[in-house]
Amino acid sequence: MIMILYLFSSAFGNGEAIPADYTADGRDISPPLQWDSLPPETESLALVCEDPDAPVGNWVHWVVYNIPPERKVLPEGISADEEVLEDGTTQGENSWGRIGYGGPSPPSGTHRYFFRLYALDTSLDLEHGLTSDELRAAFEGHVVEQAELMGRYGR
Repeated sequence: MIMILYLFSSAFGNGEAIPADYTADGRDISPPLQWDSLPPETESLALVCEDPDAPVGNWVHWVVYNIPPERKVLPEGISADEEVLEDGTTQGENSWGRIGYGGPSPPSGTHRYFFRLYALDTSLDLEHGLTSDELRAAFEGHVVEQAELMGRYGR
């Protein structure tokens, strides 16, 4: 039986609208995310949320890493004040230059927001505050499998 890493949210389905609570027009809190079917060689996980439709190019909304493989959920509303969670899960810097999640806030039109989960064959144990580029450089060559959830939001 082939198992494929799967990323999903109880708040919205793949390709569906992201509810306003998870955007800058609402409560601006991180959405609940869950995953299933980790490859057996997974040592840690990383997650990046980005908007490739931003006028200035790819805009990063959330960077999370050092996620232990035992964790199966990122609950709704992870605070930016929690740079490192109890289990070592660590938040990085978004395109606003802040730690934590920054919700969709497109200047106009509907944008796509890609949540990408990476299963890694190593534990990176990186300090908090990395950008998505720094994170990707650190895990280069260590991605075992990747899953994606895309939501849309427009004004």
